[in-house]
Amino acid sequence: MKKYILSAFAVLSAATLFTSCNDMLDTDPRKTEVTDAVFPGKVADVESELSATYAIMNTMGGGDSDNQNIWYWWEIMSDNCYGSGGLQDNKVKSLHHLVEMSVNQFAEPYKLLYGGIARATSTIETIDNVPWREDQKSLRNQLLGEAYFMRGLYYLWLSQLFGDVPLITSSVVTPEMEEQADAETAIYPQILSDMVSGKNLMGTERGFGDGHANKYVAEAFIARAYMFWAGFYKNAGELAGGSGPAIDLVEQEGCSGGSLSQADVVAGLKDIVSSGRYKLCEDFRSLWQYSNSLLWDEAHDGEGHAYEFIADMKRENCFDMPGMGNGNTEELFQVQFMNASSWNISGSYNAQRMYSNYISVFWGLRNGSTAQNGDRNFTYPFNQGWGQGTPSCNIWDDWSAAERSGGAGKEYTDLRKRASLIDLDHELENYTYEKDDCEESGYSVKKYAEVNLDAGAANNDTWWALTEGYTGSSLENKMQGDHFEDFYLMRYPDVLLMLTELTGDAQYMNQVQKRAGVPQTAYSLKAVQDERRWEFCFEGLRFNDMRRWTGNKPSEGSYAPKALQAQAGKQIVCLGDKANKRSMKHMTCSWSKRYIDTNGFLAKPQTEITVKNGKLKQNPGWDAANPETQYKTLY
Repeated sequence: MKKYILSAFAVLSAATLFTSCNDMLDTDPRKTEVTDAVFPGKVADVESELSATYAIMNTMGGGDSDNQNIWYWWEIMSDNCYGSGGLQDNKVKSLHHLVEMSVNQFAEPYKLLYGGIARATSTIETIDNVPWREDQKSLRNQLLGEAYFMRGLYYLWLSQLFGDVPLITSSVVTPEMEEQADAETAIYPQILSDMVSGKNLMGTERGFGDGHANKYVAEAFIARAYMFWAGFYKNAGELAGGSGPAIDLVEQEGCSGGSLSQADVVAGLKDIVSSGRYKLCEDFRSLWQYSNSLLWDEAHDGEGHAYEFIADMKRENCFDMPGMGNGNTEELFQVQFMNASSWNISGSYNAQRMYSNYISVFWGLRNGSTAQNGDRNFTYPFNQGWGQGTPSCNIWDDWSAAERSGGAGKEYTDLRKRASLIDLDHELENYTYEKDDCEESGYSVKKYAEVNLDAGAANNDTWWALTEGYTGSSLENKMQGDHFEDFYLMRYPDVLLMLTELTGDAQYMNQVQKRAGVPQTAYSLKAVQDERRWEFCFEGLRFNDMRRWTGNKPSEGSYAPKALQAQAGKQIVCLGDKANKRSMKHMTCSWSKRYIDTNGFLAKPQTEITVKNGKLKQNPGWDAANPETQYKTLY
């Protein structure tokens, strides 16, 4: 396990290059101030620029989650989570109800992703300013491949958020590039071409727990991007028959053009499997920080508190053991964090905490009354947080129904349910809600939950503060600063489940089911859909999975509108009153209508529409004059 380090990332260089990011992006997110006449001049310059490109992910994951963490957003927008939080936490509720607080509410990731695209493009254009030696050719290709891959990845996320946007592939922006590009026919071909370039240029030596992309990472994301394009834009439906459409590619270094077929995508995923470089951890709980060995030791010392849920684990499978946790054997790609956050990294408040996994704070327990904050008698082994984005009743109820139905004809227990969610009424019997809590389901996220130890109760320490090598909270605020759990962007189970979905071969899905201790079933699309939901809940995948299974012509009976609307009528706790639950209702109309009206896209920032002077158009379903699109106070 890697503690507090971002491995090969040049942290200081990344932080320095990041400082001008917000200024650079205020009006036109495509310009850089460093001229290609002087930069890069040496290999270290290329490495630094790539570090700054990767650091965009830290900024999204380490800042205000309700303002810029898109993976958190996609869970809130799905049927996995409610908005919840306190009365004042309105941004997260607006996301859950698919409405907006202001016309620029979603501007931050728009700017950040274009900033990452600009940095990657700069590396692509200037990499040969370096006088590469012959023996450095493979390194040159690796770094160039990483730049191509990251540009494709950032465009994937940007287009999933906003749909048709300008396609900027050069630091010299032509009038044509300033126009809004069609995502289906222009942006996705570029996304997949960039990822193919990355696959063909990168090797397989880097990228194992060091935060870098490699060939296998590119192959996995090629599948994810292709499946979204085929499902959402081409309405391909079930792909197991092998009838998915081919997509034309762009000729560029590392990509010879031509087309990418479903068979090509499958071959890439099988290449990952046959490499033997990744394998499932034996115990699903090994992936999450609540299984750390310090907490395991407390469960076996016979003194004080004991977290029984991990007591039956093997100690060698604990989160902080070799091959587990951060840098584990099934982790392909992730956002890494370290003890380097500061209140003064840059002029942007959201950038200051970029190396702390701030999603743990947002999903953390609100801890009932103020008197309970930090009291392990009420929350052990979990720590306090903002209590936003609580798991929905729907995910617990749907999961429980699946267990009762019996995948092989008999009832079963899926370890992943309790390994992913905290059942507050049964795990934290003395827990009470704040008097301003909203949309409480009775559950909390366990995967990324803040974890404390009995020994750390007095100071709200996280468990990290008691590990070897810890030197003090970088923010002088352990509750906010000490969160170094990787945020997974691609795990090996995703490779296996995508393979089953693309081929109809259940052997890959069965490996995931077997690890969870659930019945191994034959292929069906519903079985894959359920497995993806259970395996990856709270990891940012659910909403876009729902969208690709729906297509771009949704009706009330389509997958996403139907699943979202099923939230209506669920019994929730509001204002701390557990005795008088309320029925969940949509803020302005219905979830199905908001989804159908928007097709799952967010509103483009009005500032960008204005500065583009008509070249950028607002997405359907986001007319600010329509009250159905605007936040409304419910509680």
